[in-house]
Amino acid sequence: MKKLTFCILLATMSWFATTNAYAKKNSGPTPEEKGLAQINQANAEAFVRFLAADELKGREAGTEEGRIAGNYIASLLQQWGVSPVFDSYFQPFEAYRVERQKKGKLQVHPDSIQLIKQGVHQKYHMRNVLAKIDGKNKDEIVIIGAHYDHIGYDPMLDGDQIYNGADDNASGVSAVLQIVRSFLATGKQPERTVIFAFWDGEEKGLLGSKYFAQTFPQIKQVKGYLNFDMIGRNNDESRPWHVVYFFTKGTPAFGEWLKEDIEHYNLNLQPDYRAWDNPVGGSDNETFAKLGIPIMWYHTDWHPDYHLPGDEADKINWDKLVEITKTSFLGLWKMANISCLLYTSDAADDRISVDL
Repeated sequence: MKKLTFCILLATMSWFATTNAYAKKNSGPTPEEKGLAQINQANAEAFVRFLAADELKGREAGTEEGRIAGNYIASLLQQWGVSPVFDSYFQPFEAYRVERQKKGKLQVHPDSIQLIKQGVHQKYHMRNVLAKIDGKNKDEIVIIGAHYDHIGYDPMLDGDQIYNGADDNASGVSAVLQIVRSFLATGKQPERTVIFAFWDGEEKGLLGSKYFAQTFPQIKQVKGYLNFDMIGRNNDESRPWHVVYFFTKGTPAFGEWLKEDIEHYNLNLQPDYRAWDNPVGGSDNETFAKLGIPIMWYHTDWHPDYHLPGDEADKINWDKLVEITKTSFLGLWKMANISCLLYTSDAADDRISVDL
């Protein structure tokens, strides 16, 4: 146990020592500082206001407006020169369920699809949007993700009929997009490959992340996953800096990094740290947690406009969204570069050291 504790302390201390040494030697901004400088409110507003505009009618998965949202994200990735994970930025997939008079959830697993197709059924066409920055070690991968779909619109509603989904989850998409630009701005290749994922079909059952996990040939090489879902609102207006930070209990470094980064970079956040044995439930983090992949997950808690037309861009706490994006960039940067972490095996209570 002493050896393992030393491993995590050494990794964290070495990280900050290296960062300070870089600054002194180069008398200029560190890669992390270069990345942080790219994150700002103007970009956050541009991304959120486009995705949550009435014209996109709530970005329901499988609709034309959902495809427009995906096209928008892919066009930004292409403009910035980030490589697609596959031949294009899109990972298309189909989801099936029985016809609407029967109870049944949409499915993406081939065994379930085969059964559903034996009768009258529905078929949805969806697309994940995926990009990457290759690491020095291409055999190790970390992923940051947010779902870009929402629940569409209801023409029978009296009044506002559009579920804009500014917080859920245009806010999370904006953070991933800003972090793409931050990684590029560091001028440094990460040790591990970083995949930037924008999931489709989350609102219909985590469909995009499930399809990715069951078809991605290198899924066993994924060493960590950072998830955003609803990071732009206040659950309690008297606590404007409140954020819930879930992380895998067996990877205590994830909690320590956030505490150290908030202090080191003087960031305005008041996290509710929630170490979770296995962070399943709630969002796309479930897909990866079930595979034993260590998780970070930011969430600003529920609010009265959850899954209602009132979830609009004008209600976003832009300052908090920017601060969460900054801390997340720093956490992902460490996840992509630090070599020694600690996690708890599902099969035993003792902790074991692993090279990520």
